[in-house]
Amino acid sequence: MQDTSHDLIRCIAVTKTYRADNGPIPALSNTDVCLSPGETLAVVGPSGCGKSTLLLMMAGLEAPTTGRVEFKGEHLVRPHRAISLVLQDYGLFPWKTVRDNVELGLRIRRELVNRERVSDLLTELDIGDKGEVFPQQLSGGQKQRVALARALILDPSLLLLDEPFAALDTLTRERLQDLVAESWRARKFGMALVTHNIQEAVRLGQRILVMGGTPGEVLEVVDNPSACSPDYRGTQEFYELYRRVRGRLEQAL
Repeated sequence: MQDTSHDLIRCIAVTKTYRADNGPIPALSNTDVCLSPGETLAVVGPSGCGKSTLLLMMAGLEAPTTGRVEFKGEHLVRPHRAISLVLQDYGLFPWKTVRDNVELGLRIRRELVNRERVSDLLTELDIGDKGEVFPQQLSGGQKQRVALARALILDPSLLLLDEPFAALDTLTRERLQDLVAESWRARKFGMALVTHNIQEAVRLGQRILVMGGTPGEVLEVVDNPSACSPDYRGTQEFYELYRRVRGRLEQAL
């Protein structure tokens, strides 16, 4: 029997079927996923294959129709304070400044707000001079940095990212991928990323779950131990992994 005592999060034989007026809609078939502390995982696949559904289960925001999700060995049935989620649409409050948006989670938890620590985090994410401005004064890349800062200030054991850079131009997207990699190297939280972008999956996922089908299923798990390392994007290993993952996805279409 596999020893799972050191898993950070596990999805055990999870499925998901949504109810609709015209009948049930199966979104995710029997799926097993595990993530160790400090490990990164990328989930890549076409639209409609259950990637975001799987991530929302890991966030405690969706309950599986069958199966079970465990976080640190406990049944996960609701959002957990050690899990942070970053979404594509930023989720910032337009009437709050950047600093107030970043501090919001701490204030909701009634935790001490260390303003120097917040300032250091904003500087780390290249928005150190934006603390007192409002979201509408920011570019898309800057807004996503604020959303990332709001997640990281909570010191999560698990960081979940759902298509966080999809709306950004290529160079901004790659810079933010590198910032996430730098943050991970400094903190070594567990991380799971959902993306349509194959290069992004290879850049950030030490393991890559290639998904496809309707309902979605895991087609292959690709080991990628060099993910998140500096300058990985320009290596031959990176391009070989990219071609392998792309080829597997093309087979599934």
